[in-house]
Amino acid sequence: MKRFDILDLLVKQGNGYLCTSQALKHGVSKPTMAHYVRKRNMERVAHGVYLAEDAWPDTLYQLHLSNSRVIFSHETALMLHGLTEREPHTAYVTVCAGYNASHLRKQGVQVYQDNPNTYQVGIVNVKTFFGNTVLAYDMERTICDIIRSKKTMDIQVFRYAMREYMMNTHKNLLQLAKYARLFHIEPMVRLYTEVLL
Repeated sequence: MKRFDILDLLVKQGNGYLCTSQALKHGVSKPTMAHYVRKRNMERVAHGVYLAEDAWPDTLYQLHLSNSRVIFSHETALMLHGLTEREPHTAYVTVCAGYNASHLRKQGVQVYQDNPNTYQVGIVNVKTFFGNTVLAYDMERTICDIIRSKKTMDIQVFRYAMREYMMNTHKNLLQLAKYARLFHIEPMVRLYTEVLL
């Protein structure tokens, strides 16, 4: 298979996106990739991430591709799980404590840091509105996160999310209780869930 054919296939599999790291894994050199990007009139959307000119841009997927350690959380996770009626004005992510997220904050991303013991708790694959797979926290972890951050949230967003979660047929109250114990917020979680049950 010719190098350009390999890259065409990667772009097709990537829903219009191409990463330098993917090309290198498939034996395509950086100069060949640069030539391909110019020939195909692709747009550089992040460091090492390119978008085909006929593809729809997906800002969450771009953020995921260029920052493999970010987990979508809080209001962005609510949106990905269908637990909000408002699209957040910015992306909300969580990173492991110690990760230098200054470049994300400069982009306007709301960054939360979590300790290494709980950072990976509740990570799931979720589809964006454009059908791309990104990492986010599951519904139960997200509910715990918004309860812990309630003072900084819009109260309408918080109430709607809690109500939608409690009506969701896929909710897992046992998992929610387990996370509540882990994050030491059992009384708060019990209070909100009992009111809505």
